[in-house]
Amino acid sequence: MRMIKRPTKADQRRELEKQMADFLNKGGQITSVEQGASGLVNGTYNKHQFTIGQPKQTRTAVPEVLVAIDSRRRKSAPPAQQTRHRTPRRQVIYDDFGEPLRVVWVDK
Repeated sequence: MRMIKRPTKADQRRELEKQMADFLNKGGQITSVEQGASGLVNGTYNKHQFTIGQPKQTRTAVPEVLVAIDSRRRKSAPPAQQTRHRTPRRQVIYDDFGEPLRVVWVDK
């Protein structure tokens, strides 16, 4: 299996410069924009958002349904806690000089 070689930044830069040259050769123009210029109209975002043609619907709260859902949630039993099977742990007993003497198994 061959690995796919990812393009380096130099390759990407050359490709971008080639695309720009092709664009300019076909009659395209590049316009410069002042630094700090914004696409916002009068400093605000476009408030005319895409809609499907239907007016925005108002939502009404249905407290009876919410109360029923909450009561069912409270009635259900809490999940059973899982008991962990405690396995013995291996403990090494050392002498005064730090040499291991023996290994014992300790229940914790």
